[in-house]
Amino acid sequence: MITLHHLRVGRSIFTVWLLEELSVDYQLKVYHRNPETMRAPAELRDIHPLGKSPVIDDDGLVLSESAAITSYILEKFDADNKFSPKRSSLNEWATYQQWLAYPEGSVFAPLLLKMLTLRSGVEHPVMTPFSEAEIKLHFNHITKQLGDNDFILGDAFTGADFAITYMVSMAERLGVIGDYPTLVAYFERMKNRDAFKRAIEKAIE
Repeated sequence: MITLHHLRVGRSIFTVWLLEELSVDYQLKVYHRNPETMRAPAELRDIHPLGKSPVIDDDGLVLSESAAITSYILEKFDADNKFSPKRSSLNEWATYQQWLAYPEGSVFAPLLLKMLTLRSGVEHPVMTPFSEAEIKLHFNHITKQLGDNDFILGDAFTGADFAITYMVSMAERLGVIGDYPTLVAYFERMKNRDAFKRAIEKAIE
């Protein structure tokens, strides 16, 4: 059975959501951040040397990194390719891989800078304009990709939507999503999925 090591509050909620979408039997182990530093507790380093989340342990196979975990879970439990394109179409598969990797690889960094700046309470002469410009660049790109579609790759919900939703949810918490009504509507659609609601109920304590 998969054990998901879930750090509150953080990205691992979206791995809980993935497991709920697939109706996978899993064990959830919840960790809480240090209220002063907002860092993970030392116990997470007993699971993985980086002490980050999400981390899964599947009968001794320990995996970190959200995109790698998503790919592994879908490879193992999504035999019908419900949430990932069939490999018979290389171009479709490559596009999917791009959008699966893109959120954590490119979008997260400027959002993190924005979060740290807000937490410090002081605007930074370099980081603030840089993060704001990058956030605008990325969220315009995501908005254009979505267009009038329900999901990031069109009419079908895929593994890439878990990662994109994390970025959009983070942007909402930082107060930078209001200028993107397409993304606000997208996030509402994701939050209304039954599996998302179950994930919130199980992972938010």
